[in-house]
Amino acid sequence: MTIGQLDSTGRHAASRHARHALSKVPEVTVYFWITKVLTTGMGEACSDFLSHAFGPVPAVGLSGLVLAGVLWVQFRAPRYKASIYWTAVAMVSVFGTMAADVLHVGLHIPYGVSTAFYLVVLLTVFALWNTSEKTLSIHSIHTPRREAFYWMTVMATFALGTAAGDLTATTLGLGYFSSGVMFAVFFAIPGLLYRSRMLGSVMAFWLSYIITRPLGASFADWMAVSHARGGLNMGLGPVTVAWLIAILGFVAYLAVSRRDVQTQ
Repeated sequence: MTIGQLDSTGRHAASRHARHALSKVPEVTVYFWITKVLTTGMGEACSDFLSHAFGPVPAVGLSGLVLAGVLWVQFRAPRYKASIYWTAVAMVSVFGTMAADVLHVGLHIPYGVSTAFYLVVLLTVFALWNTSEKTLSIHSIHTPRREAFYWMTVMATFALGTAAGDLTATTLGLGYFSSGVMFAVFFAIPGLLYRSRMLGSVMAFWLSYIITRPLGASFADWMAVSHARGGLNMGLGPVTVAWLIAILGFVAYLAVSRRDVQTQ
């Protein structure tokens, strides 16, 4: 190998390292999945709480403004930072829940129809992202355009998961706890298929990511709703606070330990 080749190889390796160092999303670890599920549950309870407290329209407007501000900070950040990223995810959870609920509560669209609609939206975003960037891997989120596709996908998964969770719990009559158990089983399947090499890492990740939404939301609803609806009757406010405290604990740990920072 010539000196020029060595220099070229070194620059290429340095470029790869720089891209990973500037990654805007976390590494996928067990902490990632726990925190993600917690944000979905908190978002579900918080969304319902705000809608009941202020009314659906003011709640959507308020959460939309906060989400826009948080995403602005996220896009301006030079690299992944746990506190900024997970705040954005939490706000997407709140706003995504409201987006799904508006179709049902405000426009009286059945959950089956809204679930199908948001599935089409998600598949469209995936198709546009893949056509533009030739990859859906979260290890490639180091340009503004890819980050924009990433957050559009995240938003779509939250809306889809909210509609799907309500579909199974109410329309199909499974109830919130049974729906949560069912989605917990579904959540494990992509990981098992990936470990057995029957499913690629990108597909396994996004399937699991989508399922975390109805998984966390179902258990949060179960904890919050009345006994008459099959829940623990803890109330939306206390459930929101409890899940938020858990999120803050995990995010603080990740910020200090940097266990979820992509390094390769």
